[in-house]
Amino acid sequence: MTGLRPAPAGDVDYEAGGVGYADQRRPDPRIAARVHAALGAARTVVNVGAGAGSYEPRDRYVVAVEPSAAMRAQRPRGLAPAVDATAERLPFDNGAFDAAMASVTIHQWADRDRGLRELRRVARGPVVILTFDGDELDRLWLGGYVDGMTAAEAARIPAIDHVRAVLGGTSLVEEVPVPFDCTDGFTEAYYGRPERFLDPAVRRSQSVWNFVDPAAARRGIERLERDLATGAWDARFGALRTQPEFVGALRLIIAHP
Repeated sequence: MTGLRPAPAGDVDYEAGGVGYADQRRPDPRIAARVHAALGAARTVVNVGAGAGSYEPRDRYVVAVEPSAAMRAQRPRGLAPAVDATAERLPFDNGAFDAAMASVTIHQWADRDRGLRELRRVARGPVVILTFDGDELDRLWLGGYVDGMTAAEAARIPAIDHVRAVLGGTSLVEEVPVPFDCTDGFTEAYYGRPERFLDPAVRRSQSVWNFVDPAAARRGIERLERDLATGAWDARFGALRTQPEFVGALRLIIAHP
């Protein structure tokens, strides 16, 4: 099936809101290095929920899966076109790939458990998932400005132990430090660059804002703008401006059969 779907494949409509996503969410090379190392010796990889191609290795044979036409259109030159399919129904044989990967996407799937089982089904080797730990989202100060943000995001993110249980086999979880100049514009990327949240284009590329009450979001951004102008933010959090990395909620799950 090609073209626009009658309804979003996940909990965010990227046909309507995905334009410009690739400009703000460019893969960070340091995070990418961790993802690629976790793939081990795999030569064939399926990237599920591939979006605009973030974190796809270019030195292996990769098949990307992405249900949003708007996101597929933003894949850069040099990457193969993505297959129009969803995580819950991968059109591949059992064990078709050496490894499977999913980067900052499983919290958006309509049926997360089914999608995780599909990752395990099509991969002979490791399943590598870049995700967040919902219990650690409050490490970032932003939730203190926007009422309901942390709770809304936590409600979307499957528990790390649950993901591991669904994938089965043996697995490990790594904390992924976020560098100060991170190029992938998820919320924690701007832990020490608070002015970036004042840019509507930045917020549009962070799906959590779709789940926050608009009035609460507006109040939070207005308060942040005032605190930046008065120095109140720097009085509380200014040390983050020179902190080289931030260990927040970003996690890498590496599951072997």
